[in-house]
Amino acid sequence: MSGGLRYVVPDFVRRRYTVKFGIALLILGLSVAAIGFVATAEIEAGVEDNVEDEYATMAAQEADALEAWDDQQRLVTGMLTESAIVRSGDIQQIQPYVERWHVAFNDRNEEDYVAAIHYVNVDDGEILASSAGLEGEPVEALEVPEDERAQLDDVPREQAYRTDPYQTDDGLPAMTYMRQVVDDPDHAMVVTIDLAEYSPNFQSAGEDRTTLVLDGGDNVMFDDAGFGEDGAAFLTAYDGHGDLGVTAREAGPGTPSVERVDDSPTGALAGDAYGFPDEGYVVGYSQVENADWVVLVHQPESDAYGFVDAVSTWGTYATAGGVLLVALIGAVLGRNTARSIDRLTEKTEAMEAGDLDVEFETTRIDNIGRLYGGFANMRDALRAQIEEAQEARAAAENARTETEQMNDHLERKAAEYSEVLQAASNGDLTARMDPDSDSEAMSEIATASNDMLAELEATTAQLKSFAGEVATASEEVTASSEEVRGASQQVTESIQEISDGAERQNRSLQTVTGEMDGLSTTTEEIAASSNQVADIAERTAATGREGREAAQQAIEGMNRIEAESEAAVAEIETLQEEVAQIDELLEFITEVAEQTNMLALNANIEASRSADSDEGFAVVAEEVKQLSADTKDAAEDIEDRLERIKAQTDDTAAEVRTTSSEITDHTDSVRRAADALDEIAEYAQETNTGVQEISAATEEQAAATQQVVAMVDEAATISEETTAEAENVAAAAEQQTTALTEVSGSASDLANQAAQLSEALDRFETDTDDDLDGGLPGSDTTEPPLDAAESEVSGEQQYDDTGGGDDSGEFEGGEATMTDDVTAETAGDDPDGDEPNATDKGTPDGFSFGQVVDEPDER
Repeated sequence: MSGGLRYVVPDFVRRRYTVKFGIALLILGLSVAAIGFVATAEIEAGVEDNVEDEYATMAAQEADALEAWDDQQRLVTGMLTESAIVRSGDIQQIQPYVERWHVAFNDRNEEDYVAAIHYVNVDDGEILASSAGLEGEPVEALEVPEDERAQLDDVPREQAYRTDPYQTDDGLPAMTYMRQVVDDPDHAMVVTIDLAEYSPNFQSAGEDRTTLVLDGGDNVMFDDAGFGEDGAAFLTAYDGHGDLGVTAREAGPGTPSVERVDDSPTGALAGDAYGFPDEGYVVGYSQVENADWVVLVHQPESDAYGFVDAVSTWGTYATAGGVLLVALIGAVLGRNTARSIDRLTEKTEAMEAGDLDVEFETTRIDNIGRLYGGFANMRDALRAQIEEAQEARAAAENARTETEQMNDHLERKAAEYSEVLQAASNGDLTARMDPDSDSEAMSEIATASNDMLAELEATTAQLKSFAGEVATASEEVTASSEEVRGASQQVTESIQEISDGAERQNRSLQTVTGEMDGLSTTTEEIAASSNQVADIAERTAATGREGREAAQQAIEGMNRIEAESEAAVAEIETLQEEVAQIDELLEFITEVAEQTNMLALNANIEASRSADSDEGFAVVAEEVKQLSADTKDAAEDIEDRLERIKAQTDDTAAEVRTTSSEITDHTDSVRRAADALDEIAEYAQETNTGVQEISAATEEQAAATQQVVAMVDEAATISEETTAEAENVAAAAEQQTTALTEVSGSASDLANQAAQLSEALDRFETDTDDDLDGGLPGSDTTEPPLDAAESEVSGEQQYDDTGGGDDSGEFEGGEATMTDDVTAETAGDDPDGDEPNATDKGTPDGFSFGQVVDEPDER
């Protein structure tokens, strides 16, 4: 057992497998019983929920069916109001039409739920056509409740109006649909429905199941029993358990629910019409869409939950059977297992006492049998391990003796090797180790150490020789670099003087260039102005010629206008004569119209004297009179228009004569202007010729000035480049001087370090000859040491141009002079000359000072 159970369970239980197995079997049986009862309860609850959901679903289905039935009645009523026959208003056609459709609607359905169809005049309240034989009766004959009958005065047009359920005088449970005829607000169609005929449509009806539909006042308006004998149950109050109607309406359509009632039924459900059992029941309810109706589906508890009771009973039986089966199987298995474990316990106790010959035999092949085999294997393995342990103890004793002897030998050899290494560290590189040893590893260490000491001895001797050579060479390099540095300083000063002179020359040339640019600009402006004047003179001459031509054309045009004006005056005079003739003709028409008017007046008088048969003659006379009056009015209107035309013609003729006179005067003026334009054109031509000559001369002077400016610019550019290159040379010489100073210092440092190295190596003792020609191991010393004579600088020193040029630098008596022009082109890609690097980089052509060491080694 694990954890706290060891402290809770008593020892007598922990020692006996039979007791533990019995307790476990009891717990298992109780668990099976608990699980069985809980599972049965859960299944019972699930089945009960399914049953309740089923009745809620039934109520929702019945509500959907009622909604569809209500929509169908509205559709039928609307179809009748939209019929062409009904809209015609012809009673002779409407009466057979409603009778025919009354029969047709009932034939299409299994139930005759359409009681009657009526065509009503809503203005005077008269039934005009009826399938129930009520033609000519007032609307009160429909037996619709009075408050609902008032709706006929305002029948809706868009959708049929549905009344509340009511009962007719002959006991018919009815409900009526009304709708206004399309495009005829004075008439309406009324369809009366027999609600009792809907009962067979309930799908949820059963032997002990009762379905009711409540109206807005919770009265029974539909049921599945036809309202009992004589329709006694129709519109009776439901008065069932609680306010199910109110609850359903609060939940709304499409939200069905169910409720379990433990009490006996009351109200309408307890009536004789339904024969509902006197016990608790289940009721599913749902509201109908687009109405305040509520569907209720009732079922007694004995029928609704009969399957639930069966599940509970069989669940109890199954649980009891499971518990008994667990107890039986546990007893059989526990007894055999306990007996086998007890026998195995006795054998293990014997093996624990030291008896390794005990037998573990069994016929079982299950876990107990494998446990027997495991103990047998453990017994054999334990016997073999004891024998191996005894043999290993003897071998360990022998190995311990050999190890002690080897440790003593290694300690002696380590002491010897330590003394040799100590002597070598003190400077005696001639000391050697004895490689003879019983340990192969120690022999290899001695041999490797001796080789290392031999190489170290040879290397030390070579270092001594090389240190002396380095010291001598460093002193020689120091002396040579000092002399070269002095020469570089002189070169720097000379180059600086050249740079200053070239800079002054460049400033002078820049001044000349500015003056020449100004002169060139002035000359170009003069040339441009001359060209503009020449252009203006040329345009003036051309304008003068164009003006002369235009004046000539104007003279010719005025001549033509003058001729045309004279012709217009002649035409106008002719027009005046024609107008005078038209005036005479109009006077004649006016006289004829007056005579015609008099004639018509006489005819009218004669017609009035004659009999009535001469009425046509009087009409003709009247028309002639009217025509005469119209003719006279038109003649007067034409005469007025001719008077205005005549006056305008006189004015126009006078203006044309005046214009002709003015044109003659202006023609002379235009001729004088043409003569003046000719003279202007001649003078402008002469001015243009002179300006063209001035412009040509000015352009030649501007071209010459441009050439002078170009040559001065070129000289200034060359001077500027000379100055820049001289500055670069001076900077390079100064940088080289600095580098030589650093070389001199580095050589001095190297000589000091070589002396220190020689002193440090002197404390080592070697048997190797100090005068070695081989130098350092691995180094190339075939070149002879630097000869001091080669590094001396005489009164005159030349620097070869590595670029192959002829320029050279000459130094005499401490002064530096240049024997040829210095080309200021820098070597490499550094335009500023401020990065001294390798050979000739940052120095002008003609001067090569070898490799510059700009980072001396500092130790």
